[in-house]
Amino acid sequence: MTGARPCPAHWAGWRRSASRPCTSTWGPRRKGTFDDPTPAEQANLAAIAEFQRTGRGYSGQQSTRPQTLGYGLTDSPAGQAAWIAEKFWAWTDNDGHPEDAVTRQQILDEISVYWFTASATSSARLYWESFTSFREKVTAPSGLSIYPRDIARPSRREAELRFTDLRWFEELPHGGHFAAMEQPESLVEQVRGFFRLFR
Repeated sequence: MTGARPCPAHWAGWRRSASRPCTSTWGPRRKGTFDDPTPAEQANLAAIAEFQRTGRGYSGQQSTRPQTLGYGLTDSPAGQAAWIAEKFWAWTDNDGHPEDAVTRQQILDEISVYWFTASATSSARLYWESFTSFREKVTAPSGLSIYPRDIARPSRREAELRFTDLRWFEELPHGGHFAAMEQPESLVEQVRGFFRLFR
């Protein structure tokens, strides 16, 4: 399973990239969990604090008023394009421009999927319907792939606070929140490597 609500009794394992800074067990709310934070943990706390300050407006809107947002995005192609393109700028492993990480065609394809299917509202509702469950401990066998420009980048010991049976933990050299588009070969290797543990 790669990102659904935790229900370990029905799973062989849970594999994901770590990208829920506001809602997971790591981040500013957990500051002070460790008396001896590593440089990487300090960097993660700083990245999450910056995200809390400048980047989480989208999740606040989607988790409280998804219908209102959906009407606006479904009615405006420019609004839909801006809403999605900004995330590629902010959340990819780029050097100042999203096309450093993904192609313009990939960005336009993503925007087109939302626009032509009129799915802005249904995608926003995910936050409204499941935002409270993102902090639950995951007891199923778990695997995390940490990409350096993802929103949250917990250390293994931070991750183990939430994922109590963490069997795969790897920090990758490149990639961001959209790892499947940015680093598809790497992501496939991560998923295969984790699930090989259960053969």
